[in-house]
Amino acid sequence: MAGDQYLPFLDFLQKELLLFASLSFLIGSVDDLMFDGLWLFHRMKRRLFVYSRYERVTVEKLADPSPGCRMAIFVPAWQEAAVIGAMLRRCLQQWAGNEYRIYVGCYPNDSDTIAAVAAAAAGDSKIRLVMCQHDGPTTKADCLNHLWDALCRDEIEENRNYAAIILHDAEDIVHPEALRLFRHLIGRAALVQLPVIPRRAKGSRWVAGHYGDEFAELHGKQMVLREALGASIPSAGVGCAFARESLQKLSARTRGKPFDARSLTEDYELGLHLTGGESRGIFARLRDRNGQLVATQEFFPDKLEDAIRQKSRWMAGISLSGWDRLGWKNSWRENWMRLRDRKASFAAIIVAIAYVAVILMGILAFADLIGMYRPRPVSGFLEILLILNLGFLLWRLAMKFYFVFSLYGLREAFLSIPRTVVANLINIMAVWRALSQYIGQLTGQPARWEKTSHFYPDEKDVQRLRPQASTGGRG
Repeated sequence: MAGDQYLPFLDFLQKELLLFASLSFLIGSVDDLMFDGLWLFHRMKRRLFVYSRYERVTVEKLADPSPGCRMAIFVPAWQEAAVIGAMLRRCLQQWAGNEYRIYVGCYPNDSDTIAAVAAAAAGDSKIRLVMCQHDGPTTKADCLNHLWDALCRDEIEENRNYAAIILHDAEDIVHPEALRLFRHLIGRAALVQLPVIPRRAKGSRWVAGHYGDEFAELHGKQMVLREALGASIPSAGVGCAFARESLQKLSARTRGKPFDARSLTEDYELGLHLTGGESRGIFARLRDRNGQLVATQEFFPDKLEDAIRQKSRWMAGISLSGWDRLGWKNSWRENWMRLRDRKASFAAIIVAIAYVAVILMGILAFADLIGMYRPRPVSGFLEILLILNLGFLLWRLAMKFYFVFSLYGLREAFLSIPRTVVANLINIMAVWRALSQYIGQLTGQPARWEKTSHFYPDEKDVQRLRPQASTGGRG
């Protein structure tokens, strides 16, 4: 009796959800296919007309137009005692001989991090500890603004300006030649962004591993084509350099606060503000003489809760708040890229609907198996949609496989296929949290720095983290 009452409704609901999800997937897949086609065209053009005529340059061969120019590295730190010391010591060791200073922002109520920074500095003038005015946590942008104030005071006292401001996190594993590459390019652009390479702890193959799958494609294809199309370049918040002059102009328009403390993704927005007009942004994919990308490596969250928290902040800041705060531009290229940035939250909701449809399909199949209810067959139109989406899904998995293989090797490439399900589940859980954050912002709740745990490898293990060299990932 219960089956007669509820199963026909579940059958109807399953077909409607499946139709809605299939139509939505088709629209998104056509968008992805157009993007992939342009990327393949761009890649082929460079192979035929650039790399066939000119030898690929390594970072060591770059001319250094201004070897004496100073670079400022901003490192905001809240409860980073476990990682900040090793990171700073590695920077001092690798960048010996370069003109730079690391500004580390700490809070008065975070004595452990203050002590770790002081121990790593050991009186070295290349590390400058900056105390924020308020107890933490505030926001990362607020901390960065304190570092900007300290830099401006130093420039006045020393009567010498910095050429660029580089952003890094306390857990970043920096490349020895990163400063050389920044010096070479910063005079040509308002923003220079290096690739970010996520690493994972051994015990987090699925949660931490899915970041590598996403960034391999994001920084191997999407950012490359974004620059080629002339669209603005968003900052990843790490491994990026802002031209000092460009940041000063923005600071003059924002009352001396170039980093917006009201934003959950101040780095993303800052990149678009600086490169969305006449100024240029560069996404620099260059290798060293060992064949490794000049990139920033770091360990991403390895726990499910931390991953959800981090991704919800990205979704709330880029997909939801970004729509209100940044709007649209009078350029199809720019609007296309912003639409692709903002569709992540909506895609997660569609995936959730599709998973509900699959669960209902299983319930109906079981009812059919025991003879309780015979589901209605899908319509011919829906069957065509399902076949098309299956083809698009196989294409998406093949593209992901290629980029993960290019960066991490064959084993991780095969793991990226089942990790797609893990990534979808994390995104689905993150989008509901992001909606809550967004509603909170609309009602006037202040943004806060949400802490995720970080990990930094022992010095002897750093070399083992280097991704394998592969010509497949060359930009």
